[in-house]
Amino acid sequence: MPTIIVASANPAKITAVSNAFKDAFPQQQFTITGVSTISGVRDQPLTSEETLLGANNRVDYCRERYSNADYIVGLEAGLDGNFTFAWMVIEHQGKKSTARSASLPLPPLALAKIAQGMELGDVMDEMFAQQNIKQKGGAIAMLTQHLLSRSSVYQQALILALIPFLNPELY
Repeated sequence: MPTIIVASANPAKITAVSNAFKDAFPQQQFTITGVSTISGVRDQPLTSEETLLGANNRVDYCRERYSNADYIVGLEAGLDGNFTFAWMVIEHQGKKSTARSASLPLPPLALAKIAQGMELGDVMDEMFAQQNIKQKGGAIAMLTQHLLSRSSVYQQALILALIPFLNPELY
């Protein structure tokens, strides 16, 4: 059975990876393991470039430690101007593919608190009187009144990142 290492122990990210691979490869079963990793960037990346670097660093960190894994998946959420989003990086057989999630506009109060050094998850916990929202529905769930979740948006971006592996003859 092929193995997938998710470069995170966050349940929302692991669920997104599991659902994306089930959708993309419905006839296949996978062993999926989430592991805590080092991103090598700030806890709250503040640019698209820094966010992508964090996702790539997570994949590289896991590849060094789990060389037999069939897929390594790195997800890193960050900011790009007034928006939050995430980069998905999937490595398979020495090739990497990336995709970016939808971007969510953040309220001015959240942006001000992030500028003061807070992480988005902590800001959302405070704004919505929640605990550990980043491992649940995320900021997107709170701001869309649960129409979307962190996992659902990540799942879509992960499927996009899987395109080269679904169509290897084209890539």
